[in-house]
Amino acid sequence: MLSTENYMGKITVTDSYIKALISRTVSDCFGVAEMQSSSFSEFVLNDMLKLRQDKKGIRICTKGNELIIDLHISVVFGTNIAAIVRSVKDKVEFVVSESVGAPVREINVYVDSIKE
Repeated sequence: MLSTENYMGKITVTDSYIKALISRTVSDCFGVAEMQSSSFSEFVLNDMLKLRQDKKGIRICTKGNELIIDLHISVVFGTNIAAIVRSVKDKVEFVVSESVGAPVREINVYVDSIKE
Protein backbone atom coordinates (compact mmCIF):
# COMPACT_ATOMS: atom_id res chain seq x y z
CA MET A 1 0.00 0.00 0.00
CA LEU A 2 1.35 3.40 -0.99
CA SER A 3 0.56 6.58 0.86
CA THR A 4 1.47 10.13 -0.01
CA GLU A 5 0.52 13.36 1.61
CA ASN A 6 0.21 16.79 0.06
CA TYR A 7 -1.48 20.10 0.89
CA MET A 8 -4.93 18.65 0.03
CA GLY A 9 -4.66 15.60 2.28
CA LYS A 10 -3.52 11.99 2.34
CA ILE A 11 -3.72 9.73 -0.73
CA THR A 12 -3.60 5.95 -0.27
CA VAL A 13 -3.37 3.48 -3.15
CA THR A 14 -3.95 -0.19 -2.35
CA ASP A 15 -1.94 -3.11 -3.72
CA SER A 16 -5.16 -4.56 -5.13
CA TYR A 17 -5.67 -1.51 -7.34
CA ILE A 18 -2.05 -1.57 -8.53
CA LYS A 19 -2.28 -5.30 -9.32
CA ALA A 20 -5.51 -4.82 -11.29
CA LEU A 21 -3.90 -1.97 -13.23
CA ILE A 22 -0.81 -4.04 -14.00
CA SER A 23 -2.86 -7.11 -14.93
CA ARG A 24 -4.91 -5.13 -17.45
CA THR A 25 -1.79 -3.49 -18.89
CA VAL A 26 0.13 -6.75 -19.31
CA SER A 27 -2.87 -8.52 -20.85
CA ASP A 28 -3.03 -5.82 -23.54
CA CYS A 29 0.61 -6.29 -24.55
CA PHE A 30 1.27 -8.02 -27.88
CA GLY A 31 2.68 -11.52 -27.50
CA VAL A 32 1.57 -12.14 -23.92
CA ALA A 33 -0.62 -15.25 -23.78
CA GLU A 34 -1.54 -15.07 -20.09
CA MET A 35 -0.31 -14.37 -16.60
CA GLN A 36 1.16 -17.31 -14.67
CA SER A 37 1.04 -18.06 -10.95
CA SER A 38 4.00 -16.58 -9.09
CA SER A 39 4.03 -18.98 -6.12
CA PHE A 40 2.81 -22.43 -5.16
CA SER A 41 0.02 -21.08 -2.96
CA GLU A 42 -1.17 -18.86 -5.80
CA PHE A 43 -1.02 -21.87 -8.14
CA VAL A 44 -3.23 -23.90 -5.79
CA LEU A 45 -5.78 -21.08 -5.42
CA ASN A 46 -5.88 -20.07 -9.08
CA ASP A 47 -5.20 -23.13 -11.16
CA MET A 48 -6.29 -26.07 -9.04
CA LEU A 49 -9.19 -24.68 -7.00
CA LYS A 50 -10.20 -21.96 -9.51
CA LEU A 51 -10.90 -19.53 -6.67
CA ARG A 52 -9.08 -16.36 -7.69
CA GLN A 53 -8.27 -15.74 -11.36
CA ASP A 54 -7.55 -12.02 -11.44
CA LYS A 55 -4.24 -10.48 -10.44
CA LYS A 56 -2.29 -13.73 -10.58
CA GLY A 57 1.39 -13.64 -11.40
CA ILE A 58 2.00 -10.21 -9.89
CA ARG A 59 4.06 -9.52 -6.79
CA ILE A 60 4.57 -5.97 -5.55
CA CYS A 61 7.11 -4.84 -2.96
CA THR A 62 7.77 -1.33 -1.78
CA LYS A 63 11.19 -0.05 -0.86
CA GLY A 64 10.89 3.41 0.56
CA ASN A 65 8.39 5.06 -1.75
CA GLU A 66 9.49 3.07 -4.84
CA LEU A 67 7.85 -0.04 -6.27
CA ILE A 68 9.50 -3.32 -7.16
CA ILE A 69 7.24 -5.38 -9.45
CA ASP A 70 7.64 -9.07 -10.33
CA LEU A 71 5.58 -10.43 -13.23
CA HIS A 72 5.15 -14.05 -14.32
CA ILE A 73 3.88 -14.44 -17.87
CA SER A 74 3.58 -16.95 -20.69
CA VAL A 75 4.23 -15.81 -24.25
CA VAL A 76 2.88 -16.80 -27.66
CA PHE A 77 5.04 -19.21 -29.67
CA GLY A 78 6.95 -17.57 -32.51
CA THR A 79 7.23 -14.09 -31.04
CA ASN A 80 10.43 -12.35 -30.01
CA ILE A 81 10.66 -12.90 -26.24
CA ALA A 82 13.14 -10.06 -25.66
CA ALA A 83 10.84 -7.60 -27.48
CA ILE A 84 7.82 -8.77 -25.47
CA VAL A 85 9.64 -8.39 -22.16
CA ARG A 86 10.91 -4.93 -23.12
CA SER A 87 7.39 -3.88 -24.18
CA VAL A 88 5.84 -5.21 -20.95
CA LYS A 89 8.43 -3.40 -18.81
CA ASP A 90 7.98 -0.09 -20.65
CA LYS A 91 4.17 -0.18 -20.59
CA VAL A 92 3.92 -1.23 -16.94
CA GLU A 93 6.41 1.42 -15.82
CA PHE A 94 4.57 4.14 -17.76
CA VAL A 95 1.06 3.16 -16.61
CA VAL A 96 2.00 2.70 -12.95
CA SER A 97 4.01 5.91 -12.70
CA GLU A 98 1.29 7.93 -14.49
CA SER A 99 -1.71 6.41 -12.68
CA VAL A 100 -0.31 5.92 -9.20
CA GLY A 101 2.34 8.63 -9.14
CA ALA A 102 4.93 6.39 -7.50
CA PRO A 103 8.33 5.81 -9.04
CA VAL A 104 9.04 2.26 -10.22
CA ARG A 105 12.43 1.10 -9.04
CA GLU A 106 12.53 -2.19 -10.92
CA ILE A 107 10.34 -4.51 -12.96
CA ASN A 108 11.28 -8.18 -13.21
CA VAL A 109 9.53 -10.18 -15.93
CA TYR A 110 9.72 -13.97 -15.72
CA VAL A 111 8.68 -15.92 -18.84
CA ASP A 112 7.40 -19.19 -17.38
CA SER A 113 6.05 -20.88 -20.52
CA ILE A 114 5.40 -20.61 -24.23
CA LYS A 115 1.86 -21.19 -25.54
CA GLU A 116 1.00 -22.25 -29.07
